[in-house]
Amino acid sequence: MRHGKKINHLGRKTAHRHSMLANMASSLIEHKRINTTVAKAKALKQFVEPLVTKSKEDTTHNRRLVMAKLRQKDAVAELFRTVAPKVGDRPGGYTRIIKLGNRLGDNADMAMIELVDFNEIYNAGKATKKKTTRRSRRGSSAGTEAAAAPAAKAAPAKAEKEAKKEEE
Repeated sequence: MRHGKKINHLGRKTAHRHSMLANMASSLIEHKRINTTVAKAKALKQFVEPLVTKSKEDTTHNRRLVMAKLRQKDAVAELFRTVAPKVGDRPGGYTRIIKLGNRLGDNADMAMIELVDFNEIYNAGKATKKKTTRRSRRGSSAGTEAAAAPAAKAAPAKAEKEAKKEEE
């Protein structure tokens, strides 16, 4: 039975687990994405998301709370300097876990965990896509004809300009 089992112990003693999560969180903050097992990625997500939430408000108290968990000065500075401004308007869900398949040596389920706002490829696709709503069929076909008309008028004008340049 699993009554009251809230966290995955990951086969480690408490001190080892806390140190491992602190090191993984520092690596995640520094490199913006890391590859690990699915179980460790899920544990890391629960560990790192409250720290990112605390970093959104840059106070001495929050810096000390984050420093107590991470234990690496450079990671804390990076979190408050670069990560916090990017996630300032996001209400939560700062990390994404993407499953990668199984590891060759021991067939463990592998995953990549990354900070959501730092994936330029994924965010670029969403930013360029513009949502449009269709009001009626007539409006859209009339709009395309109206857009094509100025282009048709511009084509002969360009040809005339080029012809004049050739003559000179």
